Amino acid sequence: MRRFFPESFYNILTLIGAAIATVSFGLILFLMVLDLVADQQKPYMGIIAFVILPSVLILGVLLIVVGILREHRQDRAGKPHGLRLPQIDLNNPHHRAASTFFLVGAVLLLAFSAFGSFKAYEYTDSDEFCGTLCHGVMDPEYTAYQFSPHARVGCVQCHIGPGAGWFVRSKLSGAYQVYATVFNKYPRPIPTPIENLRPAQETCEQCHWPKHFFSEKLRRHTYYLSDEENTHWMLELLMKIGGGNIEAGPTSGIHWHMNIANEVTYVPTDSARQIIPWIGTRTAEGKEVIYRSTEIPLSDEKLKDYQMRRMDCIDCHNRPTHIYHPPARSVNHVMSLGWIDTGLPSVKGIAVQALEAQYSSKQAALDSIRSIIQNFYTTNHPEVAVKKKAQIEQTVTEVQKIYSRNYFPEMIVSWKKFTDNIGHLYYPGCFRCHDGKHVSDDGKVLSRDCNVCHTILAQQFEKDKLRLSLGGIDYHHPVDIGDAWKEMNCSDCHNGQ
Repeated sequence: MRRFFPESFYNILTLIGAAIATVSFGLILFLMVLDLVADQQKPYMGIIAFVILPSVLILGVLLIVVGILREHRQDRAGKPHGLRLPQIDLNNPHHRAASTFFLVGAVLLLAFSAFGSFKAYEYTDSDEFCGTLCHGVMDPEYTAYQFSPHARVGCVQCHIGPGAGWFVRSKLSGAYQVYATVFNKYPRPIPTPIENLRPAQETCEQCHWPKHFFSEKLRRHTYYLSDEENTHWMLELLMKIGGGNIEAGPTSGIHWHMNIANEVTYVPTDSARQIIPWIGTRTAEGKEVIYRSTEIPLSDEKLKDYQMRRMDCIDCHNRPTHIYHPPARSVNHVMSLGWIDTGLPSVKGIAVQALEAQYSSKQAALDSIRSIIQNFYTTNHPEVAVKKKAQIEQTVTEVQKIYSRNYFPEMIVSWKKFTDNIGHLYYPGCFRCHDGKHVSDDGKVLSRDCNVCHTILAQQFEKDKLRLSLGGIDYHHPVDIGDAWKEMNCSDCHNGQ
C-alpha cells in the first residue's frame, strides 16, 4: 500500500496524537460554527473553543512529534521500529464486521463528543452552574439575584460578557477562590466590590445607554412609623435623571456623571470605596476641576498611594442585582401592598425587630420570627391575638419571606454588610461626594442640597393635610429632630447600628 507520509510517521504514538488533534480540530470547527450562527456571543463558548480544545489539540501535535522523534532515535540505534498493525482483509466476514463496528463506533463517538462538548459549554454558561454547583458559597448572591430586576439576565453576561479574553482573565483572577472553596478558606461574607470587574461600558451599557438618558422620573415612597398606630406617610419625588441625548443635547441631573462628554475620576482610600477625599471632573471642552475633602486632607504625594478610578455605572449602581434590602424598607413595601395588616398594633416595629435579631441559622431565624411576633401579640394585645389570628399568621409568613431573601446567617450576610450607593437613606451613597465638604481650589463646593438630584413634589402624614407644589416643597422629617437632619447624613441614624 502506498504511504503518503515518511515511514517515521507510522507509529502508535504518532497515530494516537493525530487522532486526538483531528478530533479536537473538528470540535473547534463545530463550536465556531455554533458561535457564528448563535443570536449572541456566549462567554463559555470562547473558553471551550479557543482555550480548552486548542490545548488538547496541541497535546495531540506534541504526541505526533514525540512519536516521530522516537522513530528516528530507534532508526539511528539500529533497533526495529515502524508500525506493526494487524492486517485487515475485508473479504473476510469477521474482519468486515469488526471494521464496520469500529467505523460506526468512531462516527458515533465523534457525534456524541461534539454534542457533549456543546452541552457541557451550555451548562457552564447557566445561572444554575454559577449559583449552585461551582459556587455553593454564593447562595446569598444567587438568592438575591433570583428576586432582582436582572433575574432574566445571565450571570456571565454581567460578570464576564462576550469573548474568551475576559473569561480567562476572570477565572485566572479567581483561581484562589477555587482553592478557598474546596478547603473552606473563603471569607464570610464574600467581600465586595469585586476587584478587576469588567468596565460597565462593555456590559451594562449594552442595554442601558447613558447617551439616551434624559428627562425626569416620578417616584412615590410609602412609609410607616414604628409606633403603635403604624403612622402612614408618603413622599413624592421628581428624580432628575438627566444625562444626554443626541436630539435633546446634554442635560444636567444625576446621569451628568455618566454623560459620555464628561469624565469624573475619584480616589477612594478604603476597599469599599466609601471614603472619597479626592474627585476630579473634566468637561467636553477640556475644563478640569479638582475637589478635595476639607475633612480628609490628601496631599498630591499621598495621592499616589491609592488607585484612581474613572466613575462608571457601578460606582452608584453598585448592587444592581445582588440586593439585600434593609428591613424597614422591606416591611414598608409589603405593608403598602396590604400583605401585612396595618391595623395590627406596632406591626412595623415588631416586624423589623424580629428581622434584626441575631440568629445562628436560617431555620432558627424562621422559627424565632414566628415566636417573637406571636408572643408579642399574645402578651401585649391578647384580644388582637384572638381576633386577628389569620392576619398575624400572614404577617409571620411575609416577615419570614423577607428574612429568607435578605439574611443568611451561615455566611454572615445581611443588608448591613453590603453597602448600596443608590440614594442616601441607609448608606452614605450620594453623600460620599455631595457632602458639602468637597471644595475646589476656586471655592466651588459639591452641594448636598436635596434639589440637586430631585425635587420634593408632595409630602403627607396620615393625620396632616397634603403639602403639594410643582415647584418643590421643603422636606419635613417624620420625627421632630430640629434641623439636625440638614447637617447629618441620613445613614448616621438609619444604618441599623
